[in-house]
Amino acid sequence: MIDVLLTHSYHLYYDRKQTRKMQPYPPLGTLYAAGLLRSAGHSVAVFDTMLNDPEQGFQAALERYQPRIVVVFEDNFNFLSKMCLTRMREVAYQILEASQRAGATVLVNGSDASDHAVDYLQRGFRCVLLGEAETTLLETVSYLLKKQLPKKQFLKEDEQSLEHIPGLAYLHKDTGELVRTGRRELMRDLDQLPFPSRELVDTNQYRDAWKAAHGYFSLNIVASRGCPYRCNWCAKPIYGDSFSMRSAASVAEEMRQLKYNFGADHLWFADDIFGLRPKWVRELAAEVERLDAAVPFKMQSRVDLMTADNVRSLRRAGCAEVWMGVESGSQKILDAMDKGTRVDQVARARENLRHEGIRACYFLQFGYTGETWQDIQDTIKLVRDTRPDDIGVSVSYPLPGTKFFDRVQAQLGDKTNWSDSEDMAMMFQGAYTNEFYRALHDALHAQVDSWNSTVQGREKGQPTHGDPDDLWRRVMRLEKTCRNPKPTALNSFAGHQLVQLQPQVYATSFEELLNVLGS
Repeated sequence: MIDVLLTHSYHLYYDRKQTRKMQPYPPLGTLYAAGLLRSAGHSVAVFDTMLNDPEQGFQAALERYQPRIVVVFEDNFNFLSKMCLTRMREVAYQILEASQRAGATVLVNGSDASDHAVDYLQRGFRCVLLGEAETTLLETVSYLLKKQLPKKQFLKEDEQSLEHIPGLAYLHKDTGELVRTGRRELMRDLDQLPFPSRELVDTNQYRDAWKAAHGYFSLNIVASRGCPYRCNWCAKPIYGDSFSMRSAASVAEEMRQLKYNFGADHLWFADDIFGLRPKWVRELAAEVERLDAAVPFKMQSRVDLMTADNVRSLRRAGCAEVWMGVESGSQKILDAMDKGTRVDQVARARENLRHEGIRACYFLQFGYTGETWQDIQDTIKLVRDTRPDDIGVSVSYPLPGTKFFDRVQAQLGDKTNWSDSEDMAMMFQGAYTNEFYRALHDALHAQVDSWNSTVQGREKGQPTHGDPDDLWRRVMRLEKTCRNPKPTALNSFAGHQLVQLQPQVYATSFEELLNVLGS
């Protein structure tokens, strides 16, 4: 019998798009929680649902470990967890029911549980751990097991109740009403946390999957938590607008261990934003060189952070690929999003990365309120002019707790979450229907693929989207037939002046669109 069995609810094979990509990573957030519990003397095991079927394997884990407490602790460094996919919620409920049958107390943490605490609690979870939850988990587990925390008494004699643990939501045992305890302060000194307990998952499974699909082995790591920027469509139920960083020395040491102890050929920095402070990036480069810890890595950042000096430091630290939140080629849309970037910064960032031999990749978002065919073609033109190495295309996705969600909430129907990451369904009345945006997604991917098809070292397993010309013809046909008669209007938020740049030449036919594409 063990104290705690940790798990999470994202299963790769329930997600069509991610199964095709086959780029699985261990549940880093779950493993951080495991490391902290173990450092306090609790016996801990992990059932990793990423590559293991939760409908079969979890029952076997319950029988093997006989845990007193089960915790569905989501990997909050995985953007797929932040999307609150309905399939994940279903898996979490399955884990709950199996754990209850085994007689375990069940806790949960994650973006979806934080947003829908009452729903989770009414299903039977004992507590929802809100926000940044490692310390909350440690105190709650110690209370439930009636153990003391290291070096200090856990709670005074007159404080033996959950209500004195900050960061919890639970149902009152007598009234059934929702109780939220005091707010848990975020950790500032991240170096106090032990490294994630990666030895509790089968890294050979990940190595085999990566080697078979791509010929190399990649592992994940984080250097910071949170993001201080306030894009109004971005949900932040865990860290809010805060931002905290580990020391460069600690990050470099973990990189060294992943390189030499785990055999990683590549790293994915899963930070919301990387490279925010140029001085820290320079320190990281120096520490990586000192420890011989350089491993090619990819990360995500912003176009305004990709200055020439910062990019040089990133290359020294091992950076090989940067994913930037470009979002749109229309300044009007960027301003409406409160993005805080300018379209002209994209070309400079792309050139700085090209100069240092770093792949420049764009996240693009279509369907934001007020976006028109002209705005869409601004984005197409930006992609044509700067020719990124890769792109990710999505539609605007309203998540609870955002200004964007508040704006479109009245239009949301029964479906308020995607089922998986390939869903691509509009949840509100955009300028066009789903069919148009999916066609636009395919055409842009095919176009970028065609430009980069001759580049040596193109990653194995990339999908083939079809002939770009055929797909653009389809986009032009659907642009006329898939217009929504009453799209959501673009209303500026208080205090924001939306700027519409002077338009370029916009296509009304396939032949004119070819001029925009420069094909």
